[in-house]
Amino acid sequence: MAEQNLMLHSALYLGAAVIAVPIAKRLGLGSVLGYLLAGVAIGPWGMRLIANVESIMHFAEFGVVLLLFLIGLELNPKRLWQMRRPILGLGGSQLLLSALLIAPIAMALGMGLNAALLVGLGLALSSTAIALQSLQERHLMSTPAGGNAFSILLFQDIAVIPLLMLIPLLAGSGFGGGGDPLMESAKMVAAIGAVIVGGHYLTRPVFHYIANTHLPEIFTAFTLLLVLGIALLMDSVGLSMALGSFLAGVLLAESEYRHELELEIRPFKGLLLGLFFISVGMSINFGLFFEHPLLVLGLTMALVAAKLLVLWLLALSPLNAIPRSQSVQFAILLAQGGEFAFVLFSVAAQAGLVDAQENGLLLLVVALSMVATPLLLLLHDRLIAPRLVRTVAPGAEEATPVYTEGEVIIAGFGRFGRVVGRLLHANDIPTTILDHDPEQIEAVRQVGYTVFYGDSTRLDTLRLAGADKARMLIITLDDPEEVLQVVHLAKKHFPHLKLLARAHDMANAMELMRLGVPLFQRELFEASLRLGEKALIELGYGAYRAHCRANEFRDHDRQLMHTLYGHTGLDRRVSVTRADSEELGAIFAADERELDRRREEGWE
Repeated sequence: MAEQNLMLHSALYLGAAVIAVPIAKRLGLGSVLGYLLAGVAIGPWGMRLIANVESIMHFAEFGVVLLLFLIGLELNPKRLWQMRRPILGLGGSQLLLSALLIAPIAMALGMGLNAALLVGLGLALSSTAIALQSLQERHLMSTPAGGNAFSILLFQDIAVIPLLMLIPLLAGSGFGGGGDPLMESAKMVAAIGAVIVGGHYLTRPVFHYIANTHLPEIFTAFTLLLVLGIALLMDSVGLSMALGSFLAGVLLAESEYRHELELEIRPFKGLLLGLFFISVGMSINFGLFFEHPLLVLGLTMALVAAKLLVLWLLALSPLNAIPRSQSVQFAILLAQGGEFAFVLFSVAAQAGLVDAQENGLLLLVVALSMVATPLLLLLHDRLIAPRLVRTVAPGAEEATPVYTEGEVIIAGFGRFGRVVGRLLHANDIPTTILDHDPEQIEAVRQVGYTVFYGDSTRLDTLRLAGADKARMLIITLDDPEEVLQVVHLAKKHFPHLKLLARAHDMANAMELMRLGVPLFQRELFEASLRLGEKALIELGYGAYRAHCRANEFRDHDRQLMHTLYGHTGLDRRVSVTRADSEELGAIFAADERELDRRREEGWE
């Protein structure tokens, strides 16, 4: 029976998402609001198809964990250190100022000082899931508003740890409900140390070993095991699972397996994050809402207004470099309550800091503020953004530099690609290398190349390698069919890229010409030509004469290929090839007298 319920519930979640999200996207409401509405529809206050909301929310929180892991993969330690000022300055200011505005409202409703302080800090947290999803959907991550919003979210995720530690102290129950503070702290430090050491020293050889099996499903299984194991380790010592997964992602950000990790995690993240939003929609207690509608709406509006005010003032500060045209959008993105508030207030209720009625009211306000965010963004897009565009002078805002890993991407780094890569590397041209041979990757990584493990024939691999921003893609894969697959993807999805390709033979070269890739090199042609030139010299030809013969043959071969390319049908191509052998002999005979008159000095 339990298995049947699991299957039924899974079908209900997927069905609700498939129906609600496309409709919401079509209406311009965004995918997040679609998931929330799907949860309301199938939840206890909708069609009552699912009643146990808490169990699915605990499971769905793993989607937030995967989201933070992927965010960590995008931030190597050096870049994270460069962001320390906006993370600490902007993030800390937002948390404290929002709490100072919200806490007095909680005290006015009858809460004690300690409870009001925790409520203020808890409601000051924003939703990482909703904000980042909105940033990615609107392509705002590279803008000043997106970068600063991300810094605030990162600070908030880190702040969850001390806030959880603060609850027992505010409740008067001591650290960890009576545990030894030194022992609890030691456990936390040991867990973080284990993640740092393991992520830096142990994961690379393990990934190398698994990649050698060439079993994608095992690579996926280990990736999920890694993230889940770290999350459980952090949870066991009282730390945030999301922070642990983020830390692991940062440590793996410089790994050559980073792109493949992201590709394996992304589908699970999308589904579980959608499930999290559905569970939030299901958790909205409309019974409490109908019982105190004015109070609930008033508190929701007060929460959103307080955070909007704080964020808007921070955006206007000259220290944060957020353009005026992006300030309102920046404030709206972070004006809701966060998913970690569900955790904080539930723990606070267990500790006796807030009662069950207050806890239900707080969770309802947080959920409604989440629902309000997509609606406010829609309002901004329809009414506010057009006016801001008209009032901002062209060129008034500075362009934000976009991070790129390399101007050139080399797909495949075997015996052919290595020569190309060495030449570019020797001329200090930033190059990103993609290959699916772990032994090759390990050897190349040790000499300083930027190299990643991944399948170049996958669109998402190319995109993660930076194909959207690179100038050139050089395709040097061994398999001619894979070369053509990559060309198809690049021509369709990255038309700005200059394409250079390795051709297996004349037929493969003509196929590249048909696809519109005029810059190619037949893999053995030049080497064979040079060897043939040496053979002529050994057979008695002068060096200059042999060199000219080789060059003439190259020109003639190129002309022949264009002649064959202009004809369709195999029979016609065969007849042209047979006629060509006679023509080649005639050309050489006609040029004999010319070649004999040429000086051979310097070539002997």
